[in-house]
Amino acid sequence: MTLVKFGNNKTRSVSPFFSDVFDSFLNDAFVSDRLASRVPAVNIAETEAEFHIELAVPGLKKEDFKINLDKNVLSIAAEKKVENVDESKKYSKREYSYNSFVRSFTLPESADQARIEADYTDGILKLSIAKKEEAKVQSREIAVK
Repeated sequence: MTLVKFGNNKTRSVSPFFSDVFDSFLNDAFVSDRLASRVPAVNIAETEAEFHIELAVPGLKKEDFKINLDKNVLSIAAEKKVENVDESKKYSKREYSYNSFVRSFTLPESADQARIEADYTDGILKLSIAKKEEAKVQSREIAVK
């Protein structure tokens, strides 16, 4: 089986018209903006005492978020609808902005589900999930007998 990369010279020679139309369609600013991923980037880190989840979600308000815990699955969802209407104008075209996402994370058994905190500052949603006391790394020196 041979893999053929889309847009190579062989593909263009078969149907240059199709390739040009398709390329211009995908490169259109309106279409590419609508096809762009709306799932926010995430960073996950762990310390001795807790887990940290950070999501890059600029342009939202803390009221836009819905954070749920179902068994050991933590779900973070947000929804924002923007409708700019100028009643003094007669529109021939109006575009609305609607953004939503859901990210879910399966928490490890060491997570203390009763101690989860969320904070939203400067476009970053930060969640801190405490570890259960027995899961925290406890260091001590062992004496040799």
